Amino acid sequence: MTNKDKVDPDILASNYIELTNDLAYAQTFYARSKTKQYLNELAIRAHQLVFRDQKSSNNKILYFFRYEVFEAIWTIRKPLLYSLLLFVLASVIGFVSSHYDEDFVRLIMGDHYVNMTIENIKSGNPAAVYQQGSDWGGALAITINNVKVAFYAFILGVFVSVGTGYILFSNGIMVGAFHYLFYKYDVLQEAMTAIWIHGTIELSVIVIAGGCGIAMGNGILFPASFTRLESFKRAAKQATKVLISTVPFFIVAGSLEGFVTRYYQVSLGLCISIIIVSAVAIVYFYVVKPKQMALKYGWK
Repeated sequence: MTNKDKVDPDILASNYIELTNDLAYAQTFYARSKTKQYLNELAIRAHQLVFRDQKSSNNKILYFFRYEVFEAIWTIRKPLLYSLLLFVLASVIGFVSSHYDEDFVRLIMGDHYVNMTIENIKSGNPAAVYQQGSDWGGALAITINNVKVAFYAFILGVFVSVGTGYILFSNGIMVGAFHYLFYKYDVLQEAMTAIWIHGTIELSVIVIAGGCGIAMGNGILFPASFTRLESFKRAAKQATKVLISTVPFFIVAGSLEGFVTRYYQVSLGLCISIIIVSAVAIVYFYVVKPKQMALKYGWK
């Protein structure tokens, strides 16, 4: 700590985070020990170095998205994977159930929505539902709704992940049933070029929000050597960082659905390009980049 010129700023920041975690543990279980006093003094010195460097950059938001969020993603990578697997499983169940029970789609989607979609399919515009309303109004309403679903998936994690699991499972069932409806009428390929323009990002970040909720629930269920409250607080802190990182993606998804999806019939090539770019962006930000930084900084 006395020779910061030889320490990479990112490594210094990573060490500071680990140091404060150790200090919090020592304060909880070894409040009167010399170890706690030593860690506290070391943390003060590290804080001065880290935040002096941050002030010089004068951009804490950049620092957050450049470093902190990727460490948080890596920390809760398993809950994120569990969320994805649950959502995919539910989607498959929704699709298969719709195949074997003709009334299942109506049960999930509602008669009005199903009848409207069938009429759109017959008129040659299977995704006409996305062309309703104005561009700006649609984008704003969609973004707000998506954020609301993600918030529920996240906050319901406090109920030991059960609430989060319900949100993920119910939305997965709906997605599977929705896709089967287009498959049944042999327009799945055309419909997917519309749905996944915005759906690639939209569904991905809902899954990520669900992973954040599961991470919080796991903090309560599996506290390890910490108290349940301390374990929950640590998990919630990391999960919140990841959830914040989804906000720009939700805005992009809402904008795509409001301004682009309605014109899906104009260019098939453009639709596919947007879908591919969206998928690559999500995979890079939430899978590739965190793994690269974990290898670089030795995160566990």
